[in-house]
Formats: sequence, structure tokens, C-alpha cells
Amino acid sequence: MHIRFAEEGDARALLDIYGQYMDTSITFEYRLPTEEEFAARIREISREYPYLVCEDGGGIVGYAYAHRQMERAAYQWNAELSIYLDRGYTARGLGKKLYGLLMEILRMQGVRTVYGIVTVPNEKSEGLHLSMGFRRVGTCRSTGYKSGAWHDVAWFEKPIAPYEDGPAPFLPIRELPAAELAELLRRQQA
Repeated sequence: MHIRFAEEGDARALLDIYGQYMDTSITFEYRLPTEEEFAARIREISREYPYLVCEDGGGIVGYAYAHRQMERAAYQWNAELSIYLDRGYTARGLGKKLYGLLMEILRMQGVRTVYGIVTVPNEKSEGLHLSMGFRRVGTCRSTGYKSGAWHDVAWFEKPIAPYEDGPAPFLPIRELPAAELAELLRRQQA
């Protein structure tokens, strides 16, 4: 398996994975985005945050990314994580690997707390978060309507760095040293 940063040209392969979840409540989108829309999402998120893909045998089998958790300036030290795996690649440790790498990069960017937002019940996603040290901090009841039913959403939270006074501002990923990022990805392949 090989993990690398996503590129806009990966949009079709990522949509193939994301499309596996369109008829579920795992995503609250009603329609599969176009390839152009998805490429734009990759471009926008990648300007500030890590967006990773995992390949196996030359094909993409999963992806994970971080994005801003809330808009106000005081929230800049938080990030929300998302992950989608090809259904044939779940329960193999890939989610932990991708999430772990995201958190390492986010720590380098100055992020202190990460969040996972999970439609419940979702045993696999809930298990991933709990196994990685997240704690469930609350549930929004009947917060999304999809597939003819109202769904609850649980928030999971994990501190990833100390909370010292006067933290340096969040550092966009493009401002991190490219050599350090390359080394971090290289170590994940070993």
C-alpha cells in the first residue's frame, strides 16, 4: 500500500469510492458530485489541509482529509477529519493508518484538537474513533434526513497537541517544509 497526497486528477477514483456510500446515511449528500465538483473540493481543501489517498496495486482504495472545523478565528486550532474506504478494504487497519498520518500532519500545522462526525449507528466508524483515543462528546438527535428517515450524528473529539497559552497561528499545509512531508509519507510506506 502506498499513501500520497491527493491530486485533482484523482477525482474520478475517489468518486467511485464515495459513490459506494451515496445510498446510505454515512454521507448526507443526496447526489453524487460531478467529477469537476469533486476535483474542486480536492483543490480547495488541499490549499490548507492534508488530503490523502491510499493506493494498492496502482488503484486508489481509500482517502482521508481534514478541513476547518468551524469558521471563526478562535477555532483555527481545530480540524474535522473525514475518511472513505472502498468497501473491500475496510477492517484492515487502513483507516487507522490514514487517520494517524492526518493527525501527524495536523500537529505540524498547529492543530490541537481533531473531530470526527459520525452518523449513528455506524459500528465501524464509531469503533475507529474510539480505538484511536477519541471520546464521544455528544449526539445531535435527528439532525439529518436521508433515505426516508431522520438520523442522529455523534461528535468524537481527540486532543493531539498541548494547549499552551499564545499558540502560533494555524499553518497551511503549503507552508510546511516539503521535505518533512515527503519523509513522513515515506515512513508510512515502511
